Amino acid sequence: MSMNAQDVAAYLQENPAFFDENADLLAHLSVSHPHNGQAISLTERQLLALREKIRQLEHKFAELIRFGEENDEIGTKTHRLVLSLLVADDFDAVRHALMSHLQDDFAIPHVAVRIWNSVLKKSGPEFGPVSDELGYYAGDMNHPYCGEPTNLEVLEWFGEAGPLVRSVCLVPLRRDAQVFGLLALGSEEAERFYPEMGTLYVTRLGELLSAALQRQLG
Repeated sequence: MSMNAQDVAAYLQENPAFFDENADLLAHLSVSHPHNGQAISLTERQLLALREKIRQLEHKFAELIRFGEENDEIGTKTHRLVLSLLVADDFDAVRHALMSHLQDDFAIPHVAVRIWNSVLKKSGPEFGPVSDELGYYAGDMNHPYCGEPTNLEVLEWFGEAGPLVRSVCLVPLRRDAQVFGLLALGSEEAERFYPEMGTLYVTRLGELLSAALQRQLG
């Protein structure tokens, strides 16, 4: 009865003690080296495969450590921002805490805020008018938008830097279910904010800013 490769593989899987009972075979069997094609023993080939597996695991472990360190750093920066927002006793203090921490700690070069549907009226740019179109767009946002800027009105919020901005993150500000404003982050780097990036931290940032502003907006 002839056997194909699948039959041999199935037999070895069903008989794990085969090489224990036929140890001499290991000294005579040879396979191709995975890189140079030279004939090597089956044992040596297994060692190479094991080393490669260890290398992959070491790389993955190093990557997990790096991600953990990055998350710890973000958590520390966010904690500093939270403390600043907690002690901010008026709108100007909230704005200063937001701008300074995002620009200095998180290295976000351009930050803008627009607020509407509020009983608090001030003369600063944060309370400038927004179009109905943008208001409807923000009201329909279920999560932050990250990607290339598609709204010229938002780009104008960044002033003279607006034409240089290549990527934005737009975060809705909510009081209960109602959107009352928008936080806009901008960068000249097209890859700084991109559609596939995670939005957990910027979502929490929007919630923190919303809570801080609600104390001032009434």
